[in-house]
Amino acid sequence: MANAPKTSTAKKEKSNSTSNVFASLAIIFCFIIGALVWRFIMGDPNNFVDGNPENRPVEGNYLGMVYHAGFVVPVLLGLFLMVWVFAVERFIVISRASGKGNVGNFVRKIQSLIGGGNIDSAISECDKQQGSVANVIKAGLLKYKDVSANPGLDTEQATVAIQKEIEEATALEMPMLEKNLTIMATLVSIGTLTGLLGTVTGMIKAFSALATGGAPDSAQLANGISEALINTATGIATSAIAIVFYNIFTSKIDTLTYSIDEAGFSIVQTYAATHK
Repeated sequence: MANAPKTSTAKKEKSNSTSNVFASLAIIFCFIIGALVWRFIMGDPNNFVDGNPENRPVEGNYLGMVYHAGFVVPVLLGLFLMVWVFAVERFIVISRASGKGNVGNFVRKIQSLIGGGNIDSAISECDKQQGSVANVIKAGLLKYKDVSANPGLDTEQATVAIQKEIEEATALEMPMLEKNLTIMATLVSIGTLTGLLGTVTGMIKAFSALATGGAPDSAQLANGISEALINTATGIATSAIAIVFYNIFTSKIDTLTYSIDEAGFSIVQTYAATHK
């Protein structure tokens, strides 16, 4: 029994290490894929006049226009891909943390069983539900049984012990839910800023070409500006999607945390009420 926390901690550390490796590889691969898409798909000679990527894009060809938006485009594509990769990864992790059934129904069933004194049945329900919420509640229930079998503890000491066990289990489970959300939060800001950087460099390039080209060419200037603004549009799209996913996931995590707190409170209160 005393070795259980150490085993659980070891598993969490291994999971943390795996998650760190995944995050690092995902970032690298997203940038590589972004660069390949920009170079070989958007930079395909068929997208340009006379099959030359140095020429203007074929009329109505947006891939060629995006290609001419500059070197920031592959970076933005990498950031855009990262949003979706980490969104899928967080969705899978949070879904697993929720367990096999509806979390709200599970918590209500646990509360009902605890209220009826059916601790073993509540533990069995945790085994069926699985996930982070069930793991934390199960830890509290096991501690409930442990302190109940120890007549040497008074009610106050026992409730403190149960509460501490729930808090320790929560500290082991919850960080995995929030992991990589910092990356998504960073993408919210860096997406727009990178897009603006691409636009500014594109505008500089467009006006520099106009200044050295002799007679002003309004069509050429308009084309250069439109290509530069593609970076801003891509950056804003990346940030918008990232912030939507970030808010969705933080809301889901808050719901899981509330469920744990609600069930934990019921465990502590039930013990205090039945061991006055």
